[in-house]
Amino acid sequence: MELEFLGTGAGVPSKGRNLSSLALKLLNERNEIWLFDVGEGTQQQILSTNIRPRKITKIFITHLHGDHLFGLPGLLSSRSFQGGDTPLDLYGPPGIKQYVQTSIALSDSHLGYQIRYHELKDGGIVFEDKTFKISCQQVDHRILCYGYRIEEKPHPGELLMDLLADYHLPNGPILGQLKRGEQVKLADGRVLNGFDFLGPSQSGRIVTIIGDTRYTDASVQLARNADVLVHESTLAGSEKKMAHRHYHSTSAQAAQIAKKAHVQKLLLNHISARYVGHKFYELLNDARKIFPNTYVVKDFDQFEIKLNQQGDDSQ
Repeated sequence: MELEFLGTGAGVPSKGRNLSSLALKLLNERNEIWLFDVGEGTQQQILSTNIRPRKITKIFITHLHGDHLFGLPGLLSSRSFQGGDTPLDLYGPPGIKQYVQTSIALSDSHLGYQIRYHELKDGGIVFEDKTFKISCQQVDHRILCYGYRIEEKPHPGELLMDLLADYHLPNGPILGQLKRGEQVKLADGRVLNGFDFLGPSQSGRIVTIIGDTRYTDASVQLARNADVLVHESTLAGSEKKMAHRHYHSTSAQAAQIAKKAHVQKLLLNHISARYVGHKFYELLNDARKIFPNTYVVKDFDQFEIKLNQQGDDSQ
């Protein structure tokens, strides 16, 4: 599981930061990539990565402001030309379906795959299967905006081969059955229960991605015990009043969310173009005074999220 930031700027693109887009790469887990927001120029950013649009199976839009979705019609169109023929699930506030369908129709574009629209009117679980659960909750922005919580289901324990040594089992289907916790009957009539040969299960990873918002307790709930929290940080702590007026957060407020929620790592995103050069450290220092394990991300930064590696600061 890996996060790759395709755009980390706020409002308008700058020379150093493109507009909001974040890829959650689940290539080992599902052979899929999920995108969160698709700001203008996202597909141009993708050209500088190893991301293949055909691997993108889900897109989550936090809200319908242009800096978070103006790149969506182009990306959806290009996916057809780049081998994407499988259905794509698109999640977002009411209006996202009309926006996409109008853009596609007026530009006489044709998609070679189905888009399954999921317009979110309330918080709660929006997707769940045997490996992941995704939920959303409304945060406090000028228009309807959601934060997303991605929870991986627990991993089965490792097969304890030392306990199986006396059975002299060959590599093959029998070991696979035991790994899945199934019962196996051997040639000599003995029955083995897979659960007797498994180590303790491993907790799944949790990633929380917060769209544009003022400070709100909803963010704390979404981020509770997350391995990684991605939170907007448009302004520094000295601009608290301005942030509130424009329905945004400061880096210090994001750090307070991370501390209250007991997350492992905070990644600050959605950075105003005013924070260039040495001003970058104003955001970082404000946050680290409250929550030390904080990073201000840049375009193309990648963060691996490892199993049972909580507290790991590697990037």
